[in-house]
Amino acid sequence: MSQFFTIYPHNINQRLIRQAVAILKDGGIVVYPTDSCYALGCLLDDKNAVTRIRHIRQLDEAHFLTLMCRDLSEISNYARVDNAQFRLLKANTPGSYTFILEATKEVPKRLQHPKRSTIGIRIPDHPVALALLEELGQPMSSSTLILPNEVWPLNDAVLIRDLLEKKVDAVIDGGSTGTDFTTVIDLTGSAPALLRQGKGDISPFGL
Repeated sequence: MSQFFTIYPHNINQRLIRQAVAILKDGGIVVYPTDSCYALGCLLDDKNAVTRIRHIRQLDEAHFLTLMCRDLSEISNYARVDNAQFRLLKANTPGSYTFILEATKEVPKRLQHPKRSTIGIRIPDHPVALALLEELGQPMSSSTLILPNEVWPLNDAVLIRDLLEKKVDAVIDGGSTGTDFTTVIDLTGSAPALLRQGKGDISPFGL
């Protein structure tokens, strides 16, 4: 049975954050809130946990997970970012965006696009998610918590626990979130390209 933590965004309980991080470091999967919706997270290099997330969502190997980072300096370790890309990232993070960037050798192949060697990277604008990443000290492999055959992500932590208590190791209740997806922007070309319209505003990218 999964553990259940209530962590209020306006009053972060650091003890519970540490417990959640201990679960991640022990190979677990944690459900946590973001500024768009709830997500599944695990250690970046934990192959077994990544496989479990794919199984929960019934994703094939062609669907790559997002790298959830705490800040811009962390992004530079896992993606190649030029000056123009950096300016766009700095102006629009944290926020409800997933940015497609060229992956560095630090990113496991199983997390990269199988043909393009790219990675989706995100800095969430949510106190609980950022506290989790700060305590962890490294990015998480992450995926939106939308179950197979469903149209919208889940946003009720109690319902999530009921549905997934035998499939995940912890659920962090950070209150009700939205059910919006992130906006996905591809920054690998000569100009930003919109891959998916979501919660994030596209006007800063000239789209």
